[in-house]
This record gives sequence, C-alpha cells and structure tokens, in this order.
Amino acid sequence: MIVTHLSLTDFRNYRTAEVSLVAGSNLFVGSNGQGKTNLVESLAYLSTLGSHRASVDHAMIRQGTDSAIIRARLEHDERQILAEVQLNRSAPNRAQVNRSVIKTRELPRYFSSVLFAPEDLALIRGDPAGRRRFLDELLVLRSPRMSGVIADYERVVRQRNTLLKSARSSGMRGDSLSTLDIWDERLVVLGSQLIDARTALVAELSPEVANAYTSIAGEDHHAMLGNQLSIFAGRSGAESVGEEDVDAGGLSYGRLTAEDAAAAFTKALADRRRSELERGITLVGPHRDDLVLELNSLPARGYASHGESWSFALALKLASAVLLQRESSTGDPVLMLDDVFAELDEARRTRLAVAIRGFEQVLITAAVLDDVPEELTGNTVHISRGTIVEQDLS
Repeated sequence: MIVTHLSLTDFRNYRTAEVSLVAGSNLFVGSNGQGKTNLVESLAYLSTLGSHRASVDHAMIRQGTDSAIIRARLEHDERQILAEVQLNRSAPNRAQVNRSVIKTRELPRYFSSVLFAPEDLALIRGDPAGRRRFLDELLVLRSPRMSGVIADYERVVRQRNTLLKSARSSGMRGDSLSTLDIWDERLVVLGSQLIDARTALVAELSPEVANAYTSIAGEDHHAMLGNQLSIFAGRSGAESVGEEDVDAGGLSYGRLTAEDAAAAFTKALADRRRSELERGITLVGPHRDDLVLELNSLPARGYASHGESWSFALALKLASAVLLQRESSTGDPVLMLDDVFAELDEARRTRLAVAIRGFEQVLITAAVLDDVPEELTGNTVHISRGTIVEQDLS
C-alpha cells in the first residue's frame, strides 16, 4: 500500500497542507521545528490512533482551533481508499473511509505504517512500559482483535487494584477476598492470552531484529530478544520495588502458550496474595513484564553505546515492518524514518538505504539534504514554517 496524497487541516503547525507522494522514497526537508515530523506523525496516527510525541489527541490540534483533519488517499492494486479522521477538542473524534462514517477504532484496518523517530531510543534505555507498548501496538497492527484483549485486561487490573486497596483499608475481610477470587479468574484468562500473544511475537521478531541490526551496523554483533515474565520472577527481598520494576529471573526466549501461562499465573497470584493485600496493588501479570534486549549476550540497556542503542531501536522498527510486510494482504506497511540519517555515519547510511529498498513506500525526514543518500531523494518536499514551499517529483 502507498499513500498518494496527504491533506491536513489545522494539524499541529499546519493551517492547511497538500502533499503528493509517490511509490518508493519520499523526502521531507526543512530546518528543525518547521513541521517535517508533523507530516509523518499524522500518517502514523491513521494506523495506530496515537502519537509518538503526545499522550492526548488534542495536542495535535493547531492552537486556537477546535479540530484538526487528517486525510490520506491510499492505493493498493489499483484500488483507492480515502481515509480520514477528525480530531476534536471537546467531542469524540470522527472517522470516515470513502466518505462513509466508520468507528474511529476501525481506521487501522485500512492503513498500516511503521514509524521510527528519535524518541524510540527510549525503547532501549527507557522503562519497561515503553517496550510493552511497542509490543502491544505491533500486536494490534497484526491482529486488531488484540486491542480488545489489552483494553479488557487493563480494566481488570485497575478494578482489581481498587479492590485490593479497599481490602487493605478494611482489614481484609472475607467478602473482599471472595470477590477478589472472581477478579483473579478474569485476570488470568485475559492475561494468559496476552502473554501467549506477546511471547509468540517476540519469538518471531527476534531473528528479524538480528538480521536488521546486522544490515544496519555491518558488524559481527548478535542482537536478541527475550521476555521477562513477572509470573515466573523471583521476588525474595524485593517487596518495595516500584510498579515498573521486574525482578531478576523469569527470563524466557520462547513462546509460552495461554494454557501454560494460565497455570503459572494462577500459582503466582496465590503465592503473592499476601504481598498484594499488604501493598494494595497487582504485583504479577503482563502489565509488569518486560521485553529484554540483548547485544552480544549483555543487556542493551546499560551496556550498549549510543550508536549501538540507536541501531538496535532502528532494528526493532525495521523488523516490525518486515513482519507486517510478510503477512499483509493489502501491501507493505508505509515505512517512515524521522530524522534518522543525521545520527548515522556514512557507511551506516548506505547500508540503511539498501535495507529499505524492498518496501513499497518510504517517507524520510531530514534537516540537511546532504545527510540522505542520493538514491532516496527522488520526491523531495521542502518545508518551512508549516508550509509546503517546494516539491520536486523528478
């Protein structure tokens, strides 16, 4: 699938924008702060219903206006689709496909993209929550039904935490504990499905990450992914850790089926009940798991250099795009690289240009034209202060 035209109204710093795009490489060039990233952010929103830079949608609406519109014309096998979403400050967002109203959550069914941005360095150096979010977003792109499982699981965790706090404050009476058993059952059903899906994804993603890392770095480094599962983690002497922490132990490199996960999850809840009641919080489950990133058998977090961390984060996104490309019935995901070439030396720039050749459409942003290999500059769009000032389709 490719985007043939992008239209924006009151999105970020754009009053209006009309951009024609082509198959292959498309380059957005402009000084920092001019609006390059806003273009790829808008397209990423159509496929993920979220922003890599903002936690709330209204942050993407131009200041002084009540709504923003993202509209994209998509094409695959001579079939054209017009997908659009209206972001509203004080009303629910609205979406349309071919001018027919649809539920906003259905938009990702029509468009798939993978965005790499400088913020993705946090996948290597940041907290587990970011890595869990990375896996869950990819799960939903591959299987939209997982959005319901994830939302339901998060709801059960919140309600169970409320009950745990209530039981703690009321002296842990029997009625509270019997109700807790009911929530435990629901937590295990949903959580084991999520553990199964995540571990299967990691097992499939790991060899692709290794290949992508080598193709970018061109060095004899071995990148590998694993799972840190809280239902298996040892907890001795660690009762005061924060909610984002996962103890040593519980490391797995293969898939854990929902049946096996359910058995281990049930046992872990029983073992940890006293601690959970004392602290008023759910201590085990996929909301406390982590994606383990290893480089040459060492944790990338804490051991990888800046260049290695950058290459690892990029490899994660390229590997995601490969998985989506392999199984898509509507063409490749659109691959978007935001300000990546400035961080790479000339050799890595050349290798990255080779690595992305196989994708139907690639969108690139850069502050300096010379940072981007010449073969990627065919359709160059120059941007200044939220305005498309020049477009070279040669």
